[in-house]
Amino acid sequence: MTTLEYRFVNDILIKMLFVQYPHLLKRLVANILGIPLASITQFVITNTEIVPEHLGEKFCRLDINMNVNGQRVELEFQVANLGDYPDRSLYYWAREFSSALSEGMDYVMLPTTIVISILDFKLFDCKEYFSEFRPLEVTRHTLLTEKQRLLYFELPKLAELTDADIHDELKLWLMLFKAKTEEELKQIEKLEVPVMAEAINAYRLVSATDEFKELERLRSRARHNEAAALRHAAEVATEVEREKWQVVVAEKEALIKELMAKLAENK
Repeated sequence: MTTLEYRFVNDILIKMLFVQYPHLLKRLVANILGIPLASITQFVITNTEIVPEHLGEKFCRLDINMNVNGQRVELEFQVANLGDYPDRSLYYWAREFSSALSEGMDYVMLPTTIVISILDFKLFDCKEYFSEFRPLEVTRHTLLTEKQRLLYFELPKLAELTDADIHDELKLWLMLFKAKTEEELKQIEKLEVPVMAEAINAYRLVSATDEFKELERLRSRARHNEAAALRHAAEVATEVEREKWQVVVAEKEALIKELMAKLAENK
């Protein structure tokens, strides 16, 4: 097996790919939302730039924000499970939803806001790889509003690729994101689905560019520096803690010595 140097879930790579090939992103979104591609009459990526200096910021996120037929859609790729993703994804939704309200606008003008999370880990205790959440009344299950949608795709739960999947374009996209080896990409290519061949070719072109490699180098250096800073902070904290306890022990030893001296005087 030949391990991919860069996977599709690399946030820099996937953002560059979809910014340069927006028609591929449009197809992916149509599949995820379960709507005909031709029904998308308005499609705009609203945050196309990758600012190099931001790559060094702690917890820098390279999400993809879109306007799709008047809806706000945010696409997130998350590789590491930090234990807080449900809260984080809800925060992402709240930020997108609330920022759509300009001064003087009526609340009814707030758009439907959808956060799509592609996860490289298992999040929910179920066998299904896809989960959708909306606000429901807890006993009657009445939908409060159509304007909140949280969609989660858990890549590790995907079943192995078969020839029958040639007609399931969404699963093919997800298998691309899940792929870790060249052999897995070739297995998808063998199905001879044109859009998948185009996506894989775009992946190879983008990952070979000097721009991507430089941005990835900056991101890797930033992560290395952050890890080193965290190690140093832990070492300093440990040293401070050690010194604090040394003071406490010294004070106790001095107190014991003083009490022993007073006992000797009383004898």
